[in-house]
Amino acid sequence: MGLTYNVYLTSNKIFGCKSCQTHLADYNDIISRSFRGQHGKAYLFNSVVNITQSDPVERSMTTGRHIVRDISCRQCKETVGWKYDKAYEGSEKYKEGKFILEEELLCQVT
Repeated sequence: MGLTYNVYLTSNKIFGCKSCQTHLADYNDIISRSFRGQHGKAYLFNSVVNITQSDPVERSMTTGRHIVRDISCRQCKETVGWKYDKAYEGSEKYKEGKFILEEELLCQVT
């Protein structure tokens, strides 16, 4: 396995890890702002960068049962959200393969 390098985003507004400011997502890539996490407001993204994923676990959430993976900042290992692997409810299938980042765990990087 080779070295892994951080991806640096070049947008006007970038979300980074609150602990170490590592780039995580482009503000313009937000799919939805109407999500809630353990720490309050959260955002749904198609893709994020510079993260590691935990093993999948089944969780009962407000919107039903899902198989999810916690995602952490690759640099400092702080948990920043989760990834949806599987949704059991038909109306929730659109979340599969997408990522949640919790606002409280993010900072704006310039």
